[in-house]
Amino acid sequence: MTRRRQAASISKFPILLGTVALAGLLAGCKEEVPPQATVQPVQVMSVALAPAAPAWSYVGTIRPRYESDLGFRVGGKIVSRLVDVGDSVEPGRSLSKLDTTDFELSLEAQKSELSAARASLVEAKAALARYETLFQEGHVAQAALDQRNSAAAEAQSRVEKGERNVALAENQLSYAELKADHAGIISMIPVEVGQVVTAGQTVMRLARLDTLEVEADVPENMIGRVKSARAEAEIWGDGAKHIPATLREVSPEADATSRTYRVRFALPSDTTALSIGRTATIHLAGAGSGDVARLPLSAVSNDGKGSFVWVVAASGDRAEQKRVELAGFEQDRVLVNSGLLDGDRVVTLGVHMLDADKPIRIIEQKTALR
Repeated sequence: MTRRRQAASISKFPILLGTVALAGLLAGCKEEVPPQATVQPVQVMSVALAPAAPAWSYVGTIRPRYESDLGFRVGGKIVSRLVDVGDSVEPGRSLSKLDTTDFELSLEAQKSELSAARASLVEAKAALARYETLFQEGHVAQAALDQRNSAAAEAQSRVEKGERNVALAENQLSYAELKADHAGIISMIPVEVGQVVTAGQTVMRLARLDTLEVEADVPENMIGRVKSARAEAEIWGDGAKHIPATLREVSPEADATSRTYRVRFALPSDTTALSIGRTATIHLAGAGSGDVARLPLSAVSNDGKGSFVWVVAASGDRAEQKRVELAGFEQDRVLVNSGLLDGDRVVTLGVHMLDADKPIRIIEQKTALR
């Protein structure tokens, strides 16, 4: 029995060796297969260079620089209104009219007085001519001739006065029609047809569109900074376009309730197509030392040799290091003044997991900080 068992054990030994050898070979094959690279998800933002100085924003409205209250130069009853609020008008366009009956009667009366004065002048000149002949013949004295000269001069003065009265009556008649003196838009009409108005009373308001401004209220503690700041206007509903603006006027007195100062920023001449009353934001930036990139604190790292950030490579699936110089800090942001270009895509989250050879996947695109 013992010999049989030994023989059986010896016969199984080659099989066991083959099994171990096959297992070792399979294990060696597994070690030679390289592991698949893990794709690292990251969050990035685009760099937008902006002034390093602090910036402020104030909401205002677009207003015309010149806005005139129009009224008749004479009083009377309004019989017609030829425009409505919002209508665009050109210089010389008729806007409204008064009842002209009284003005026409006055003009006729002045013309009649002028005709009578001219007839008196003709008679006075004829009498003067006769007296001059009689004086030369010695039939009348010098005193009589002087009287005729005075009568003729007085008649001439009455004619000149009558001519001025006729011109004045004609002007009064023309003043019964209100005309636009500039191009613009009618922004207000506080009267209606049939209403009796006095001379100079506001009948319409004309807003000129050749020069537009943004009107805003600024706190009293910021007035000094506003006067030396660089201004840009952003029109609501007009995209993210920024229009250069120039501070033109600062109210000399603060509002009694809000303690703010009314300021006006002039817009360029090519913005006349904007509608008055639209909302605009005035962005102000103080005098700075150049443009910087504002990044979250999580985007900047330091390896003992200096600060750097991870920038998405041109291929879009890798990140590479870029050395940067820091200009300072603003609350939860860091200011970078060197090393980055406008439009660079900087990794803001997942920085500690990055490697130059490790592929990345962008999961979110943040807007640039300004």
